[in-house]
Amino acid sequence: MANEPVVDANFTDELLARLYDPLDPDRSDLETYTQLITALDAHKILDVGCGTGTFACTMAAAGFEVTGVDPADASLAVARKKPAAARVHWVHGTVHDLPTADFDAAVMTANVAMVFTDDAQWQNTLQRIALALKPEGTLIFEARRPELRAWERWTEQLTRETTMVAGQGAVTTWVQVLGYANELLRFRETFRFEDGTELISESTLRYRSREHIEATLNAAGFDIRGVYDAPDRPGRQFIFVAQRRLNG
Repeated sequence: MANEPVVDANFTDELLARLYDPLDPDRSDLETYTQLITALDAHKILDVGCGTGTFACTMAAAGFEVTGVDPADASLAVARKKPAAARVHWVHGTVHDLPTADFDAAVMTANVAMVFTDDAQWQNTLQRIALALKPEGTLIFEARRPELRAWERWTEQLTRETTMVAGQGAVTTWVQVLGYANELLRFRETFRFEDGTELISESTLRYRSREHIEATLNAAGFDIRGVYDAPDRPGRQFIFVAQRRLNG
């Protein structure tokens, strides 16, 4: 569909999908979501843009009924091999492929909310999530703060890292910013392998302001219940908690 996000090679390329977790093993960012979900009277959880399934499997192992949806089949192939994956209902698709009024809570972890770069695309996604939630169901997601201009430090020199990956050897990665305009950040991530082979993944993220995000949530039928500083990245990201209106 025209209003669906473009999926980056990080998630569609089979090798890069398998490298996603080894190259980013620290998922302490998910602890906030676990705590917020646990505090809710929620049982059925929707993980939008679930990727390689780390959060979905964690919640399923904790006893929640979890659905993970993602348009990237390569990422889902990784997810399906994880512990507790058999307890998760995996959907290869988008929020348009989900039942309505079915979930107690929905999440968009990491950069998922920022990949919807077009305004209509983003608004439509929020509306579809609202439909998927039960009345008074909760949506939780995060967004980076544009005023910090963190991408100005995304240089090849500062982002270059080499990681030893089991079965793959040393993998060197770095990020280069391609441009920033009209809230859209375009960047390229390079993956270099021991034999000199390189793979490239180019991405675009939308850096919306807090005020803009709150307005779109309101328009989609949500009430803001809280906007919090991400505890693992203080001052850099907001966590939004919104509740579907009873008659929204």
